[in-house]
Amino acid sequence: MSPPPSLPAAVPAADDVAAASSHASYRGLLWLVAAAFFMQALDSTIVNTAVPAMATALEVTPLGMRSALTSYVLTLAILIPASPWLCDRFGTRRVFAAAIATFGVGSLLCGVAQTLPELVVARVLQGIGGASLMPVGRYVLVRTIDKREYVHAMSTVATFGLLGSVLGPLLGGLLVEFTSWRLIFLINVPVGLAGLWMNQRDMPDYRLEQARPFDVSGFLLFAAASALLLTASEQAGAEVHHWSLVAGSSALAIVLGALYVWHSRRTTYPVADLTLLRVRSLSVALVGNLFTRLGIGGMFLLLVLFLQVGCGWSPTMAGLMMVPQALGSISSKWVVNRLLLRLGYRRLLIANTTAVAVMLALFSLVDGSTPTWLIAMLVYVYGGFTGLQYTSMNTLAYTDVDIRHASMASSMASTTQYLSISFGIAFASLLMEIFVGREVHAAHAYVAAFHITVLVLAAVTALAATIFLRLRPDHPGAVRAAAS
Repeated sequence: MSPPPSLPAAVPAADDVAAASSHASYRGLLWLVAAAFFMQALDSTIVNTAVPAMATALEVTPLGMRSALTSYVLTLAILIPASPWLCDRFGTRRVFAAAIATFGVGSLLCGVAQTLPELVVARVLQGIGGASLMPVGRYVLVRTIDKREYVHAMSTVATFGLLGSVLGPLLGGLLVEFTSWRLIFLINVPVGLAGLWMNQRDMPDYRLEQARPFDVSGFLLFAAASALLLTASEQAGAEVHHWSLVAGSSALAIVLGALYVWHSRRTTYPVADLTLLRVRSLSVALVGNLFTRLGIGGMFLLLVLFLQVGCGWSPTMAGLMMVPQALGSISSKWVVNRLLLRLGYRRLLIANTTAVAVMLALFSLVDGSTPTWLIAMLVYVYGGFTGLQYTSMNTLAYTDVDIRHASMASSMASTTQYLSISFGIAFASLLMEIFVGREVHAAHAYVAAFHITVLVLAAVTALAATIFLRLRPDHPGAVRAAAS
């Protein structure tokens, strides 16, 4: 619904929305947002299991497929900061519809791609659409649902997201083994069409009469710097190394990053407000997120390649083995609040980051003769520790931030999260490629490279634990965040 001319602020008014809110009135909206969360979570995990099959079809090595994974996540990281402004300027209904349509078209193009470059372009298009799905969905639920019902509503939506992460690997394996890897993308098309219909019927239209200016210069500087860093990592792992391009891309990325720092201090509405980094808990959460995920962000891909290429497992069995990781992450949600209350952020994050590093190192002992049940147990425990890590780092970002800056902090946290995942995938696959060497088609080479790679990643993760030493031992945000 468009806002009446007499109201300069976003409409519908909050009081009217709260009065009208009921389970019946927002059921359709809840299903729409839940479907979007499910579709994005499914797409983020379903692709990993299909990497070997996709590599064969596109005539590249499995490790060469990393650009198809990193391009999607990097696009999410770059474009998420633009979502709030797009909603203010064009309205939530139009933005969400455009996001669903773009994601659907990108999925269709992924499903018909014949070469790796075509797939990468299609994945970028998917990322353009996906960048607005979760931020807009969360924003609309906050604006629409009464506070007394909000926790229940978000729990419902989050459950669908977790369900997508659980089903993704297994569904991907089943589709690859019994049909075609192309269906993992094409199934998004009918879901997207249903989402467009539901969006027109159930999505409220919130926007501002006068949207604040968008930081175009800052956005372009940040996007270019991020893309150049990823380009440098891709070239470092290419079959033909262009070290001059690697050095040039890295140097230019650093220059553009420095320019953004200079620019952000001189603009009223920067795309990322770096002055918030003066809040110690937020800066520690962001830096800790970045370096921790550098160590663990690519583990999902490595494990799938190890099981399928190194151990000869079927796509279905490899996908099934990823399910315990998601279940372990879900299980950790039941204990994280109590652990934070008992230990606080500093002690929990230092101890848990170290535990994640130890779990990574233990994977170096796994090979083709390891019992399946033991691998499943290891994956489950690893998933539990990583779930604790993600939840603790994500909530730490908001403990000391003023409510006026919560939206900006959320945008910066989401951007850092996806940026670190893209670099984590690139870093892990680059290490694997180095250790595999010329034996790209030899199963034993993948096993040996996997063992060395997880040890390196364990060392990186252990070093990341030192970042959390910057937190005060008596950090007061621990109780507030855990109790919320």
